Order: sequence, then structure tokens, then C-alpha cells
Amino acid sequence: MTLSVKVGGLKLRNPFILASGILSHGSLLKRAAGAGAGAVVTKSLTLEPREGYPTPALVAFEGGFVNAMGLPNPGCEEYLRTDLPLAKEGKVPVIVSLAGSHEGEFERMAVLAADAGADALELNLSCPHAEKRGLELGQDPAIVRKIVRRVRSCTSLPIWVKLGLCDSLIDSALACQQEGAQAVVAINTLRSMIIDVDARRPTLSNLFGGLSGPALRPVAVRCVFELYEKLSIPIIGSGGVMGWRDAVEFMLAGAAAVQVGSAVAIKGLQIFRELCDGLGAYLKKEGFSSPTNLVGLAHR
Repeated sequence: MTLSVKVGGLKLRNPFILASGILSHGSLLKRAAGAGAGAVVTKSLTLEPREGYPTPALVAFEGGFVNAMGLPNPGCEEYLRTDLPLAKEGKVPVIVSLAGSHEGEFERMAVLAADAGADALELNLSCPHAEKRGLELGQDPAIVRKIVRRVRSCTSLPIWVKLGLCDSLIDSALACQQEGAQAVVAINTLRSMIIDVDARRPTLSNLFGGLSGPALRPVAVRCVFELYEKLSIPIIGSGGVMGWRDAVEFMLAGAAAVQVGSAVAIKGLQIFRELCDGLGAYLKKEGFSSPTNLVGLAHR
């Protein structure tokens, strides 16, 4: 039995990937790799530095978190120069997340990331609270097509596209596939709001934020299930994985690998060992030789 998988142009020692935006600095990505992650995704980078939104930018509730960080980062070139080399020391694939505002920015950052040694790219077309970025782009299949085509033309790196919940999710995913993306990541956080009943005003400075954590998982699983029936490229599930059973649920729905985010904030980096141990025990008990054997079984 093995936990290794091949997904989206990469070979991973296990199917558990640190999601973008959870740990920022390269040294922390290196720690995640040492803790057992099969791959790590950087924070989403923009061409120019961004300070992000003022605090409060994150609030916890009984179902997970709502955050509006605003894509804070030092700018693509600076991050690739200072943090990517540290992340690479973890000896697992490092996927660089890019959050451009148009295809030209994505192309420029893709070239920079490839030159700096990225193992793959994740195009963030799904952030629900970044104006003129993220979901505003990803919900339009024509724009998605232009961006993926432009990035594909400038690099041979594997391209993953992270898509969010919208009415055009299937069409946007098909556009990614048709333009040469190696995988689709589904989904990102959901546009949400929490109101402080004592202050009688929205809690977040940005008013709206992205819902993550266990409350998101049933929606994400449904999206993966529907995408699996339409796509021939791999799907990476993302949203509310807190334990191995959640990960198996995503795989049965059609995910070839899963990203882990909120669980790292709640349980710490030991979550990756817990996931590997739990999945390994499940595969052994059920007579499967690989996580790949589970992918899409709920469709039969």
C-alpha cells in the first residue's frame, strides 16, 4: 500500500496539500512539509505589494471562520526572492499561488515564478472578497479562458486553477481544461458576513469575508462531485477538511487530492500526520492499495 499520488503534473508523497493563505512565510511552508504535507501552496501573490484589509480581518464562529484578509503580500518578486527558496527546502512540491487582475499580470507573475523555481502554479480565480480579482474573474468562463491560455503560452509548469462557487463553475472549469490546465481546485471560501450583536455592526472591517471550515465542506463536496462528472483532468478538493473521513469523502466524490486550511489553524501542523495515519488505516481495512482507488467511487 502507498499513499503517493500523481495529480496535476506532480507526484506527491501523499494527497494532503497545505492550502494557500494559511501559512505565509517560506519558513512556515518548510515546517508544513516537515510535518507531513504532500505539497504546499504559497499565499496568493500580486504583482505589486498589498497591505490587505485593516483588522478585524478574521472571526471564528461555531462552523469555522470568516475572513477578509485582502490578499496581503510583499509583491510577487520579493516573495519569490526571499520566501520561495526557504519553502523549497521542505523537499516537497511548492505550488505558487497567483492573484492577478488581468491576463497580463498573470503572465508576468507566471514567468517570474517559473524562473524562481516554482514546481507548479495555482491561479487564484476564486477569492470572494478581492475587488477585480479572484471570483470576479473566475465566474466568467471567457475571462478564465483568456487567463489560462495566456499563462499556458508562457510556461511549461503545471497549471492548477482554483475556482469558487458560482453559477458558471462547470463552464469555467471546462474552459480551464480546454486551455491546458492540469487540474482544478474546488472550492475557495464563500462570501459571508457576521454581525456583532453587541456592537450592532458587521464584525469585519471589510464587512464581507470568506467562509471556511466545516460549514463549507458539504458545499465543496457537492461541487467536486459535479465537476468529476464533467472533467477529465484531476480535481483537488478544498473546504473544511478536519480529519481523514472528510478527506475520504472528497476522494469518493472525485477529488484526486485535498487541500487543508482551517484544520491547520485549529489543530496545528500535526493534522498532516493524523490525515496520513487515518487514510492509511482506512485503505488497509478496506483492502485498497492506493488513495487513487477511492477517487470517484461514490459515482458508481
